[in-house]
Amino acid sequence: MDLRESIANQTNVSLEISKHVMLKEANKDSNLVFSPLSIHVVLSLIASGSKGPTLDQLLSFLRSSCNGDLNSFSSELVALILADGSHSGGPLLKFVNGVWIEKSLPIKPYFKEIVDTVYKAVSDQVDFQTKAIEVANEVNSWAEKETGGLIKQVLPSGSVDSSTRLIFANALYFKGAWNAKFEVSQTKDQDFHLLNGTSVQVPFMTSKKKQFVSAFDGFKVLGLSYKQGEDKRRFSMYFYLPDAMDGLPALVEKMGSEPEFLNRHLPHQEVEVGEFKIPKFKISFGFEASKDLKELGVVLPFSGEGGLTEMVDSPEGQNLYVSSIFHKSFIEVNEEGTEAGAASVGVIKLRALLTGGPIDFVADHPFVFLIREDMTGMVLFVGHVVNPAQVA
Repeated sequence: MDLRESIANQTNVSLEISKHVMLKEANKDSNLVFSPLSIHVVLSLIASGSKGPTLDQLLSFLRSSCNGDLNSFSSELVALILADGSHSGGPLLKFVNGVWIEKSLPIKPYFKEIVDTVYKAVSDQVDFQTKAIEVANEVNSWAEKETGGLIKQVLPSGSVDSSTRLIFANALYFKGAWNAKFEVSQTKDQDFHLLNGTSVQVPFMTSKKKQFVSAFDGFKVLGLSYKQGEDKRRFSMYFYLPDAMDGLPALVEKMGSEPEFLNRHLPHQEVEVGEFKIPKFKISFGFEASKDLKELGVVLPFSGEGGLTEMVDSPEGQNLYVSSIFHKSFIEVNEEGTEAGAASVGVIKLRALLTGGPIDFVADHPFVFLIREDMTGMVLFVGHVVNPAQVA
């Protein structure tokens, strides 16, 4: 499978997860950001240590035919798309993986090789049986350090105990400056209309410059590009704004249900804009991704049915299961650009047994946003803003 096809499959998985999470959260009137890519990597790593029906279910969900395809995709991702570009003027990017293994369990050589060479993960032998709390603190410190301090406490209290045998974690950090920064002096407070019919006053950024905007049936799309480094990668943030003030749920449903939605709904040329306003926002969001994955049909890795046998060289391998996958993300969008971070952790335990005239783009009501690498189409972060006044 070539890289573009793998990315197209991964994007469809991302939008499926996004739709599920966003429709639940929109009803709660809470802002949302997460990295489907980060969750994808943790699932791929779990798949590498699985076999039988558990592996089949993971491959089916991830739209991959075999572990080899998943591993080569992850390897190319790390090397090509997620390399840091800050040294040559592009966005600062960090994408790191970590594995913590119970020291009494010998890891299988093949799995160790995959962990080391494909996922470039730091691996550590630890004592879960007597020092579970210390290990959980170590994982949380690692995620905080690797995301520049943005992600704190990715593992909630009590999620790791003496029955834990392995922890897989992934952290993603992105910091990019806009190609064309917004003038701080032009930022003004204005009404943002909430889904419940009320409104709040929040600061909106504006600009008179041409913008990449297209109008589609029922929504508009804005693309803001980040400063590019010397390589060929191009990162952009896209805003999907429904025409209707309360159109967010319908737009999310559409985005997650139509194959190739993103590729068919991107702005491709700069146009004159009339009224142009985007709110500043800052979002911190965490959730137990395993609950959503189960609702989407990924149940066997969490069931203790004996599918995670390829990780450790021990009879205990028959009873390993994923107890939970936790994910936490942060994003801030302001006049300078964007700073974003995410971390996903899988805890594995032992079972007791448009063109023409000027287009207006006024994001004064709930909208979807995403950060994407445009050469490949890889989506790094996705989320929605329902109330920019909410404190992160």
